[in-house]
Amino acid sequence: MKVLYISYDGMTDPLGQSQVMPYLIGLSELGHQISIISCEKKDRFEKQSKFINELLQSNNIAWYPVSYSKLPSVFAKQFNLNRINKKAIAIYKEKKFELVHCRSYMAALIGLKLKQKYGIKFLFDMRGFWANERIDGGIWNLNNIIHKRIYIFFKKKELEFLCNADYTISLTQNAKKEILSWPPFQKQEIPIEVIPCCVDLKLFSEKSIDPTKQNELKKNLKIEQDDFIISYLGSIGTWYMLDEMLDFFKLLLSKKSNAKFLFITPDDKNLILSEAELKGISKAKLIIHSASRNEVPLYLSLSQISIYFIKPLYSKKASSPTKTGEIMGRGIPIITNSGIGDSDQIISDSKSGIIINEFSTEEYLRIINQIDLLLETDKSTIKKAAENYFSLEKGVQLYADVYKKLT
Repeated sequence: MKVLYISYDGMTDPLGQSQVMPYLIGLSELGHQISIISCEKKDRFEKQSKFINELLQSNNIAWYPVSYSKLPSVFAKQFNLNRINKKAIAIYKEKKFELVHCRSYMAALIGLKLKQKYGIKFLFDMRGFWANERIDGGIWNLNNIIHKRIYIFFKKKELEFLCNADYTISLTQNAKKEILSWPPFQKQEIPIEVIPCCVDLKLFSEKSIDPTKQNELKKNLKIEQDDFIISYLGSIGTWYMLDEMLDFFKLLLSKKSNAKFLFITPDDKNLILSEAELKGISKAKLIIHSASRNEVPLYLSLSQISIYFIKPLYSKKASSPTKTGEIMGRGIPIITNSGIGDSDQIISDSKSGIIINEFSTEEYLRIINQIDLLLETDKSTIKKAAENYFSLEKGVQLYADVYKKLT
């Protein structure tokens, strides 16, 4: 098919490089003619546009970046959408694409208009309950009349997207089940395919780890041979529960005095250090370092177990943390909490970790007492589960199957 892919996120953003381009490159290899419109932030675009453009061109993908405006939020979004819409119409007149594939709600505003104007197929790749995420994350406040109106607008649009999309992509079975329970869809189901946040598992395979570099990294991070390393991967903030993870770690130290907490994060380490100090956790027990996407597997390889706690809010029914597949791809057991997308079922069914049901001392101790047993899990079992659930190749094929249905 001739496909126009619209993303409000930039291809020079980390998210664009990990959760957009790999799928589109795979679809291009299967013969689909892909064009991308993305909204690019000036600083990242200046640094990475040449590399991204060359990568996309070498994979027969046309890229049409538009600049991201930094005007006040509401005005910026409208300004950016106008730019995207203008570019989309120009590309349609030139290429007559058959499908508009829209990543999340902002892009879908354009995609729905294109379907209504030109009669092309519309794929709503919703990524999550975006409007609810804005409320749950404290970005919008329903007590603020402007925020409330914007929220109501997007909830109405959400139904409009779902009703008019030729296909919808959900990240989780949990979100699909939730959508189909809504009154408009109880009597007549809509076509929804579930495709989680997939991972290039080749990048996270054992072959990607150089033992010499691994030993050098251990030395640089002052990790001793008998240290027990528990890792956290990703940003800190909004959804992630730093206080609770540090509480868990403090209790872990009472059982395993050789434990150290490795944070692989781009965020300011002083935020973590200050919170840890308030809890009486020694700075010597914390290792905080950023890593590029290609370095993440090496850093993860230093840990025996990995942890992440996410606020179990309504919008998280639709969440598929990318880190889940990355950690499982390394064969590392996970400790996480219930109420996050399909994580409960995936991790429990595959025996790839332990699910915490509440944030309490008693529950933390229950989990800590199971850690030694968890460490006996065969790494190959966890890696196989990663292949089953999060393989990039399987994700590409699921998208290709949807495209075929829309041909």
